[in-house]
Amino acid sequence: MSEMKKQAARKAVEYIEDGMVLGLGTGSTTRYAVEEIGRLVQEGYRLIGVPTSLETERQARSLGIPISTLEEVKHLDLTIDGADEVDPRFQLIKGLGGALLREKIVAYHSRQEIIIVDRSKIVDRLGVRTPLPVEVATFSHGRTKEAIEELGCTAVLRGGADPFVTDNGNYIYDCKFDGIDDAKKLEADLDSIPGVIESGLFIDMASRIVIGTERGVKVRERPDQDC
Repeated sequence: MSEMKKQAARKAVEYIEDGMVLGLGTGSTTRYAVEEIGRLVQEGYRLIGVPTSLETERQARSLGIPISTLEEVKHLDLTIDGADEVDPRFQLIKGLGGALLREKIVAYHSRQEIIIVDRSKIVDRLGVRTPLPVEVATFSHGRTKEAIEELGCTAVLRGGADPFVTDNGNYIYDCKFDGIDDAKKLEADLDSIPGVIESGLFIDMASRIVIGTERGVKVRERPDQDC
């Protein structure tokens, strides 16, 4: 799988142009893309990166990629990120890497969002293989969990007795549904629960899906968006 991830990352980086401001995603596949972006900087490309996690920021700085924030830049030309699941409608589940809130903020402010995955992340229906990460406030998080479970899932606190804490100081519940039929409705229902900060459902954000396979790289473009 690592070779397929590398292939997808290299292809995604081909869309980068000199002078771009880039969103830098988080996760095992995106790390390969950040490595490639570092190579472009070494070759003389004038690029600025806005990281979606402290982990990515550390990697980017080690590669000499100039770093900025959304407050400091006027726009993001392109974000390259990974996903845990991708369905035929370009809907995504993200967040197993623990950076879903920052990833969604950066994606929202990006002109283009390229998602890089290996073939194992392509699904017919979201939520069948992968739990949905939901970031919640630590205050009374157990009650927030109960409200989430009323939507038809089993919610498990990531880290258990030693909870995983996000870069934003929140917890994550991994929510196992028996498949997700209406991702937009579920996203709205989760957003309506006090204590829920953000969910790992990414709807209408991806411009391109770059897929690494045994037979090379495949690129899918969302038909309703001019990339």
